[in-house]
Amino acid sequence: MSHDEDHITSTSEKLVRMANQIAAFFHSKSREEGVAGIAEHINKFWEPRMRRQFFELLDSGEGFDELVVAASARIKRPITPAEADLKLGLEPFPADAAASQK
Repeated sequence: MSHDEDHITSTSEKLVRMANQIAAFFHSKSREEGVAGIAEHINKFWEPRMRRQFFELLDSGEGFDELVVAASARIKRPITPAEADLKLGLEPFPADAAASQK
């Protein structure tokens, strides 16, 4: 088994690739079906951390398929850990509060 570092991809690259693979499947459908299908799949099967990173990558202009970009308006943006603490009436950890203000 080779451990060639050229073939190791980052989590960010994997998320972009996965989203674009979903889009590739839905390109055979109508645009509306494709947008709805991508959003439904990501909302159902991607955990909040994955969706949080997805939106960070989307906001930074990563190489997402245009159908993924269109579907992003229907994908649930997860709340930050600091927002979750506030919803529960708790004081957020300083590090979480600082991270949510970026």
